[in-house]
Amino acid sequence: MKKSGAGQPAAALISERIAGLGDWRGKTLARMRKLIREADPKVVEEWKWGVPVWSHDGILCTGESYKSAVKLTFARGASLKDPAKLFNSSLGGGTRRAIDIRAGEEVPATAFKALIRQAVALNRSAKAKPAKKTQKKKIRASSGARRPR
Repeated sequence: MKKSGAGQPAAALISERIAGLGDWRGKTLARMRKLIREADPKVVEEWKWGVPVWSHDGILCTGESYKSAVKLTFARGASLKDPAKLFNSSLGGGTRRAIDIRAGEEVPATAFKALIRQAVALNRSAKAKPAKKTQKKKIRASSGARRPR
């Protein structure tokens, strides 16, 4: 669990946000948080940009709340397979994908957990790849004098 800039643990800030919403959005965000933790017990909860962030070897998703929806934005969602068609927002971007959950809607737990596990696997595989080595140009040692052509 990481701490926020104010020194308060991120988990506490997320809990405060959920409690502060107090309506269907709070219940929805709490449920999605629980599913994320069940899907990945090693998930790290963070507080960035004023919103909850769940990470494991990189950002998995953020959890934002709006008047009409709870939005879960997957940082690398465009690279994830989504057979259950959970992504319903930000579909035109080249990197991110999001799930907008409106009042009365419920995301299927099994499909959502599979998406979280897939996001973790993608982050881990990216982290495991060795960095590309750049070939350095070999510089010829010279005595300072130029050779005639």
